[in-house]
Amino acid sequence: MEPLTWTGSLSGLNYIFTVALILLAVSIVVQIALSFVPSGTTRAIHSDGTMASDSGAQGFVGMITSYLFYAVIALVAVYLVGGVLMGTGAGILGGMSRQMVPVWIALIVTFAVSITYKRKLGLYGKLFDSTVGMIGFALVMFWVFTGIMAGVFDMLTTHDTLSQVSGMKNKLPGTPMRSPDEGEYQWYLLGGDNLARDVFSRLLKGAWVVVQIAPLATLFAFMVGITLGLPAGYYGGRLDTFLSFLANLILAFPVILLFYLLVTPEIVQTGIPNYMAAFLFVFPLIFIGILLNSRYYTQPSFRTPLLIVVLGALGWLYLSLISTKGNIVDAGSYQIPGLPGFLDGFDIDPSILVVFVSVVFVNSPTVFRIVRGLALDIKTRDYVAAAQTRGEGPWYIMLWEILPNARGPLIVDFCLRIGYTTILLGTLGFFGLGLESESPDWGTTINTGRQLIRAYVHPLIPPALALLTLVLGLNLLADGLREESLRD
Repeated sequence: MEPLTWTGSLSGLNYIFTVALILLAVSIVVQIALSFVPSGTTRAIHSDGTMASDSGAQGFVGMITSYLFYAVIALVAVYLVGGVLMGTGAGILGGMSRQMVPVWIALIVTFAVSITYKRKLGLYGKLFDSTVGMIGFALVMFWVFTGIMAGVFDMLTTHDTLSQVSGMKNKLPGTPMRSPDEGEYQWYLLGGDNLARDVFSRLLKGAWVVVQIAPLATLFAFMVGITLGLPAGYYGGRLDTFLSFLANLILAFPVILLFYLLVTPEIVQTGIPNYMAAFLFVFPLIFIGILLNSRYYTQPSFRTPLLIVVLGALGWLYLSLISTKGNIVDAGSYQIPGLPGFLDGFDIDPSILVVFVSVVFVNSPTVFRIVRGLALDIKTRDYVAAAQTRGEGPWYIMLWEILPNARGPLIVDFCLRIGYTTILLGTLGFFGLGLESESPDWGTTINTGRQLIRAYVHPLIPPALALLTLVLGLNLLADGLREESLRD
């Protein structure tokens, strides 16, 4: 078999695509340059009293830029559709496009349903009125669907991420396998790494590592920050001083050094990460319990059974989360038992648990400071005074009056913080902290690829681009949400 080219039968479009990209880049540069020049906008009043304006060169260049941008998007769509229809006949891009068909279907269904019912979906629905927000949402959901389908359902990968194939070490993208078994995929679409593993399959599996850790770790950090930040901002005084001092103390400690200390084998053997997990992971229970109790405090006949059911389920999840093989801590010399094996619903890999705890611990103080600042501002509003006059309790006011009115900044920060966490995970993997050396996460893959960067760049570029596009998507999504929340 011959090696695959990048676009195969669609190579005739390459010249058009290259010209369109160059023209788009030039138009953007010109538009930026013109933004520093006075606009010189002219206005004309028609006989019927209407007014028209001419924005001059800036408006013309802006129009050209929009047309070129849509042209580039249309050409990308042609490559993708052609790849889905032709497979490897459309080269490497075609092979990847066909492998990603389930992701394309999931994205199309998500967008179709969301746009159809966007007026009934609140702030999420308004996101689809923002072009920037839609682009960011598409990038984020692409990697979310990719991670879930590759990591949970094993639908997208072409080879096992740990399999080493003879003769495929450091092979270039599109290299065919020498003697593939029956039913085995015949190419390494993005080439092989220094251990003859498929770069494309490891890229997709690496997305699952990010999808597992980044959103959940950010969510747990928000639970900790909200639970502590609301009372600190609402009550003030010594409680605020004490909690703010602890937050500043953690923030003052160098992050990388903190991670290095937490993931070293000697520290892990002491059980410190497990103790931290037991402490930090209890905050969602506290938050949910206080939230429901404050809301249904006047309805004890409904509140009590609800709390028993909800906290019972969350308690089981909590114990399953912090227990590994029936033990909360297994330090070798001593053990602290957790759930019995038959009740332990799932086990988290110890290396992932350490990274998860570290990320939550580092992010929580920043979230605490944001929530505290919002609470200090919102507690002076009239509707808070009205709730106090009605005789509402402090936690009801904090969770049902202050928190909902702080949702805009918190949602935006949540998206941005997932991006920060993604970069942090990449940094940890790059330095070899926490995750195992054979892990397909993007940071570890980048670290492995950089060792031979002078000779082979193909194992390094795909995970770097994946990290870039995911973080870019999260930032664009946050911008879209901020834009729509300000209009709300």
